[in-house]
Amino acid sequence: MARRLRPVGLDFIENAPIRLVFTARTTAGPEAVYRALAEDVAGWPRWFGAVTLARPTHGGAGREVRLVGGTRFEETIMAAEPARRYAYRVDVTNAPGIRALLEEWLLTPADPCSGTLVRWTFAVDAPAPLRVVLTAAGPLLGRSFRSAVRALDARLTARRPAGR
Repeated sequence: MARRLRPVGLDFIENAPIRLVFTARTTAGPEAVYRALAEDVAGWPRWFGAVTLARPTHGGAGREVRLVGGTRFEETIMAAEPARRYAYRVDVTNAPGIRALLEEWLLTPADPCSGTLVRWTFAVDAPAPLRVVLTAAGPLLGRSFRSAVRALDARLTARRPAGR
């Protein structure tokens, strides 16, 4: 059963009760990574194994996302800063117990020539027992994130024109 979550602002990234932060590096530049995250929303299932459906809603101001196992999210885009940051808040979900959830992808050039350092923050508020479970699941979320970034990078590198 879908439930509406508490709306939070971007400051929730810094003050959420649970903050899981993961990093990975790509050979693709920040512009390409940002386009894949924010402009090719429907392409997420091709590189993020946990995602079975992703589509923009509300003229691009929101997203609908479905995960393996049936979890669903209706989201609002909170920040869309090309080649720099992409963040979204979950407004409605069928995931039990979650009170508030915001995710942020920060993109930083990895060196002067190419590559991107990708930092994903998963910020959540939930009752104490679920906080324990989410914290314990951190290593699994981290592996899923790193695997997704590797798959995204391979996809972006395969698309890169020769000589770039």
